[in-house]
Amino acid sequence: MPKLTRRGLMAGTLASSLIPNIAFGAPAGTLRPVTPRVEWRRRPEGIDTPRPRFTWTAEATDPAAQGVRQSAWRIVVASSAAKAAAGTGDIWDSRKVSGSGFSARPDHDLKMAAQTPYWWAVMLWSDDGKASTWSAPERFITGVTDGWQATWIAADKGWPVHIAESRKGADNPGPKAMPLFRRAFTIGKPVRHAVISISGLGHYQLSINGRETTASLLNPGWTDYRKTVLYNSYDVTELLQPGANALGVMLGNGMYNVEQVATRYKKFVGTFGQLRLIAQLAITYEDGSREIVGSDDRWLTRPGPIVFSSIFGGEDHDARREIADWDRAGAPRDGWAPVLVVDGPEGTLKPQGIPPMTVGTTYPTVAITEPRPGVFVYDFGKNCSSRPVLTVRGPAGSTIKLSPSEVLGDDGLIEPRSIGARPNLPVCYNYTLAGRGDETWRPRFTYCGSRYLQVEGAKPADRAGPNDIAIVALASEFVHTDLHQGGRFDSSQKLLVQTHDLIKQAVLSNTASVLTDCPHREKLGWLEQTHLNAETVLYVEDGITMYEKMLADIVDAQLPSGQIPEIAPEFVQFTGVDEMFRDSPEWGGTVVIGAWKAYQFYGDTRVLDIGYPAMKRYADYMGSKRTDRGLVDYGLGDWLDLAPPTTPRIGNQRPTLTTMGVTGTATYYQMLTCLVDIAGLLGRTADAADFARRADEVKAAFNAAFFNAATGNYDRNSQTANAMPLALGMVPAGQEARVLAALVADIQSRGDHVTAGDVGFHYVVRALAENGRSDVLHAMLSRTDAPSYGAQIMAGATALTENWDPSRGGSQNHFMLGHALAWLYSGLGGIRLDFWARGATPLTIAPQLVQGLEAAEARYDSVLGPVRSAWRRSGAATRFEITVPAGAVATVRLPAPLAKLRVDGAPVARARGISGATDRHGEATLSVGSGRYLFEALA
Repeated sequence: MPKLTRRGLMAGTLASSLIPNIAFGAPAGTLRPVTPRVEWRRRPEGIDTPRPRFTWTAEATDPAAQGVRQSAWRIVVASSAAKAAAGTGDIWDSRKVSGSGFSARPDHDLKMAAQTPYWWAVMLWSDDGKASTWSAPERFITGVTDGWQATWIAADKGWPVHIAESRKGADNPGPKAMPLFRRAFTIGKPVRHAVISISGLGHYQLSINGRETTASLLNPGWTDYRKTVLYNSYDVTELLQPGANALGVMLGNGMYNVEQVATRYKKFVGTFGQLRLIAQLAITYEDGSREIVGSDDRWLTRPGPIVFSSIFGGEDHDARREIADWDRAGAPRDGWAPVLVVDGPEGTLKPQGIPPMTVGTTYPTVAITEPRPGVFVYDFGKNCSSRPVLTVRGPAGSTIKLSPSEVLGDDGLIEPRSIGARPNLPVCYNYTLAGRGDETWRPRFTYCGSRYLQVEGAKPADRAGPNDIAIVALASEFVHTDLHQGGRFDSSQKLLVQTHDLIKQAVLSNTASVLTDCPHREKLGWLEQTHLNAETVLYVEDGITMYEKMLADIVDAQLPSGQIPEIAPEFVQFTGVDEMFRDSPEWGGTVVIGAWKAYQFYGDTRVLDIGYPAMKRYADYMGSKRTDRGLVDYGLGDWLDLAPPTTPRIGNQRPTLTTMGVTGTATYYQMLTCLVDIAGLLGRTADAADFARRADEVKAAFNAAFFNAATGNYDRNSQTANAMPLALGMVPAGQEARVLAALVADIQSRGDHVTAGDVGFHYVVRALAENGRSDVLHAMLSRTDAPSYGAQIMAGATALTENWDPSRGGSQNHFMLGHALAWLYSGLGGIRLDFWARGATPLTIAPQLVQGLEAAEARYDSVLGPVRSAWRRSGAATRFEITVPAGAVATVRLPAPLAKLRVDGAPVARARGISGATDRHGEATLSVGSGRYLFEALA
């Protein structure tokens, strides 16, 4: 068969999809509701609000229909699936409500029992007056809303809480085997439903009658346990049995307890106290009665087979210590001891609002080498947030050691520096065999960013002798939060697709219960990336719940002064000479900017409500830090920019190409302008006016300090210094073209290479894309020599690296420089969402064509529904295929005059679903209703 090249593949894909709509002129069809969610999750378990948020999207029953709108909706919430399916809302019936929006919330508290399943359904009306059928009933489960009828329990006495300061910390108790807990109980009558709610600190694994309740891991999510403790809920009806039953819980350390161990790597040492758990099983019987089985002094405990557990250093498991059927009814009591009833942690128990971590992809072994006799290195082909899954056989008491790494040294052995480890402080997994034939094991309470595993103490099965430990199978499980991945990108230029995948791999690898900087060395929630890369994250994954949790973490972390630390949860407190790693406006500013960007993508004000008081306090704090010149001049500045070693140091500032006051003051200005809109949206008109006044003052001070009127550039003419005011609208009127020219000239003088760092590159992307110079951005993304994304790919990186230079010593899995992925969707694809569009539709599709690129395609599962934008040059013409979600309207801008445009083969004026077409400077702007459209721009 003929070879499929990238160009051939794209041409075939787009040619087959860019076909005139054969149903042109067909009447609008009826809508049906799809993707129903409660509190932004499918079938959530453990919600605690009496007024849940219900959302959905729509789909036309006729796939060829165009211009279909939703005119009304109706929601029912019921105590059974049958009632919801029949449209009987015995808990809530909204009745028919006129409206085109895809969300609803009851205007009163719903009367729902705790730890109980409910079902809901939605019906839609289209603008032709036709009603849909009811959606299939969707279930949600309430959490512990009426007070806990359980107590916290532990296996041993506690120790003082110690939060790590900088990279050092007081010793807490050394490693010990992780505890097991069990509780037997009896069921004597038929069960209608059963829900268990549980929090086990640091992490837990729950089983009932020998069966695990969930395939997810590292529950509950990380928080500042002095402020907030999360719990999870599960429907366990199918796990219960008549007669004798048993609950089993295993605990691990996680971030809750980072132990002082002299022989394993750790980022810091700190503890929130003894490992402990609380659990409450609510059983509702068919006769309507209810029974609670809660954690109390009737539980038993004993040490388990996990003899070492560290979120940083790895995990050790001794299979000889496993206890058969320990979590089943009738297990012997020998070796078990009563638990201790203890006080709970300081934090308030709250249901976990984000999906849990789970295994996404499993990467098989792609190569095995033996760089040293008896030492084997397994290559899984991809760097990811990984845990190994091992199948091995050998004699009891034998131990196999697995050591992860991202890169290899010149000798073929692992090089662990990039994950923070050293030869004397390794990250590793040790498994001691029970000698029971093939044994399969995976760590339960840790993971590590890696591509390779170095194996010592065992051999691949095909090379093992009769007395060796034989590795039957070894794979890498990619673990990350279970968020829907809604973005897909393709292009005729292979390098752009590789760049997309490089960044996406890093985003997913750093999506734990917080957005981490890296999945190995630190695993900390550094905040700057969450606003600078917000668009990248939200195109890749359905991240609204992640951003709501992040805002809650920031609120918990805020200091009495109003300061926002750079990390949330603040597991490490940088003080003294390290204070710049605790207080920097480009990091703290995410409390405002990150929240605002999440609102722009989703149109839900909850993320703003969560953080608004903290936003105001932080804006006041930053205002108090302004210098006599009105500048914000402290912190980290443009972290990791490409300043040459000869760059002079200015005061205490590390050598950078951009004065620290540029990034700090511009970030403060951006915060204030966001707060103008946030306050206005929340009805705080006096606050909005005050923020506007302060923003004007900051803008004037910024330009007075940094704008060079004679040369038309800012500060020292760095990429960051010119890009930030351009992107943020700070440039004096009439000077924008000069500043843009200075930015472009600097980039081109460096061979289309970047010099901006972690902060500045976001604004370089924006400044170029929003000012008509996407050609320059495309040229930068086409480079394969350093510094560039292409250089990382050419060096063999499979996830975005920490530095522009992908050296072995730096992290090989950081997403902080991933700003360009957003442009692939918003620029080349042209897909943009902004629910603060001031009277316009929130969805815009305005693809940016660049020379040298033949075709591009972006797909994005938005809050409005699936959006698609594809274009391809065809001789002198360009074809665009655009899909607008059912029920939505998009503002579409195409680089051609109306007279040269055809829609589904006909002039624009005759097209169904299109209205409000205008021409300006050779660009057509159209209001496009839902459906699929083929536009052709003629030469």
